[in-house]
Amino acid sequence: MRIIALKTLKNHWETPGRKDSEGPLKAWFAFVRQMDWETPQDVKDAFGSASFVGERVVFNIAGNKYRLVVWINYAFRTVYIRFIGTHAEYDQIDIGKV
Repeated sequence: MRIIALKTLKNHWETPGRKDSEGPLKAWFAFVRQMDWETPQDVKDAFGSASFVGERVVFNIAGNKYRLVVWINYAFRTVYIRFIGTHAEYDQIDIGKV
């Protein structure tokens, strides 16, 4: 899969107090880059804890400390990072608009 954009993840782990997310986010990125997801079921097979909210997919990162929200264009094998933050920050977003 092609992932847009690593910079969003990097900005997150470089934020003071969030360094603990660097390893898990890099691992997620490396794993997903090797995938070839054609359907939501492919995502669920790889990440059983992934949640589907409308057109978005939510991943738990760093032992469920952070939430990563993506939109996946299956036809073009592209994952668009829409949000990364704590649970409290996630609770304040409109997931359909990020």
